[in-house]
Amino acid sequence: MRMERLSQDKIRIFLTFDDLSERGIQKEDLWREVPKVHELFSEMMDQAYSELGFDASGPLAVEVFGMPAQGMVVIVTRGKLERDADANAEDEEEVYELEVTLEQSEAIIYRFRDIEDAIGAAKTLAGKLSDDGKMYRYQNHWLLVFDPAGLEIASYNALIAVLAEYGEATSVTLAVLEEYGKSIIDSNAVQVLATTFAD
Repeated sequence: MRMERLSQDKIRIFLTFDDLSERGIQKEDLWREVPKVHELFSEMMDQAYSELGFDASGPLAVEVFGMPAQGMVVIVTRGKLERDADANAEDEEEVYELEVTLEQSEAIIYRFRDIEDAIGAAKTLAGKLSDDGKMYRYQNHWLLVFDPAGLEIASYNALIAVLAEYGEATSVTLAVLEEYGKSIIDSNAVQVLATTFAD
């Protein structure tokens, strides 16, 4: 589980599928009210407080973005809450007032520390698994983005395996890349990288 503060009242948490399975949670469970999900959320809020000093008391807006290859991105925004000076002991218990929004992102997005890793991935993929993709530059990383539509399961898994060998899954969404990142190669990024940097 990885988290970062986006603003004073907003944090982003990245959960891998391993994080979920370790806690006995399936991706579909996040769409239901189940005790395990409440436990997970409490654990995330405890970690957010200890790592980032994020106090999660009061009303919270929770956005959950499911990404097929990487896991889940959870964005938690704290609302304003007026404290009652005469709050009794029962009110002191942590109560999360949640407004949950769920969205599914289909894009496969991996980031690479340096261009050499991205080129290595492209050379492995080129002509065999994929020639597509887009490349972005964002926060000093190179990112390759793929649309999995039309990929068969075997090809999809092979694509993920190669990308994971050279880079790492990221919690950044395509919308963030399009707005704040710099587009480096807007189509056929694998083919462009493989042919431009051929040995």
